[in-house]
Amino acid sequence: MAEQRATFSVASDAPVYAISVAAELAGLHPQTLRQYDRAGLVVPTRVGGRNRLYSGHDIARLREIAQLSGEGLSLEGIKRVLELQAEVHELRRRLEEFRSEASSRALVVWQPHRRNRRG
Repeated sequence: MAEQRATFSVASDAPVYAISVAAELAGLHPQTLRQYDRAGLVVPTRVGGRNRLYSGHDIARLREIAQLSGEGLSLEGIKRVLELQAEVHELRRRLEEFRSEASSRALVVWQPHRRNRRG
C-alpha cells in the first residue's frame, strides 16, 4: 500500500530562511546579505531582535541585486533601480484598477436610447 504524503508549501513572503540558508540560496556570502540589509536593499524579518529571517521573495530580490551588482551598478544605483521598479509596478496596478473601474462605470452609466411616448 502506497503511503500518502501531505504536500507542504510555504508562501513566498513567509520569513523562514536563516541568513546562512538565504545566502546559500542566493549564491552570496552572509556578510553580503548584512551589507544589503544595512543599505536598505532587502529588509528581512527580525526575530528575537537580532536574528534575520528571509522569505522566498527576499531570496529572489537578493538574486536580482546580485545580478545588478554583477552588471556594475553601485549599491545606490541598485537601490534606485529597485525603487523605480516598485514605482512602475504600483503605477501599473493603479492603471489596471482605473481601467477596471472605467469599464464597470461605463456599463452602469450606459442606457439604451428610449423613445419619448407622449399621448
